[in-house]
Amino acid sequence: MTSARRNAESWQNEELIEKLVVIKRTAKVVKGGSRFNFSAIVVVGNGRGMVGYGLGKAKEVPESIRKATEQAKKSMVSIPIRDGRTLHHEMVGRFGSGAVVLRPAADGTGIIAGGSMRPIFEALGIRDILAKSTGTSNPHNLIKATFKALADIRAPEEVAAKRGMTLKQVWS
Repeated sequence: MTSARRNAESWQNEELIEKLVVIKRTAKVVKGGSRFNFSAIVVVGNGRGMVGYGLGKAKEVPESIRKATEQAKKSMVSIPIRDGRTLHHEMVGRFGSGAVVLRPAADGTGIIAGGSMRPIFEALGIRDILAKSTGTSNPHNLIKATFKALADIRAPEEVAAKRGMTLKQVWS
């Protein structure tokens, strides 16, 4: 995933898509009542193959969202997309007890994904994909499993260059 990182200054001027995935509230019981903390997960992307996620925790909701957005911008990675709409090949990603299966889809299929995977694909710029989550429905684990699967996707040009072949030889 580190090889896919992009220089922060190059996307700073772009318009980024920010998607709030989940907000959770925790309570700490103290003498005199309860103190609440909030955690937020945000996905940020440019709609053309760059995406990142972040977790922010604070005493107030807007502050937790701001922290998560800043972390998401710092963790953006580049993902190869076929024809600007889908993935190049099928992938399976695992993190903890969460597992996701990502499959490329035909033109016009749309985003068929549940839970916390849909905002990732919308921010990434993928329009056609079939995704299935198995195991847990925990948003933290699903997002991390999805990013693991996306990080392993390779473009045919990249595979051909690594093997020292032409693109035609890779396809056959």
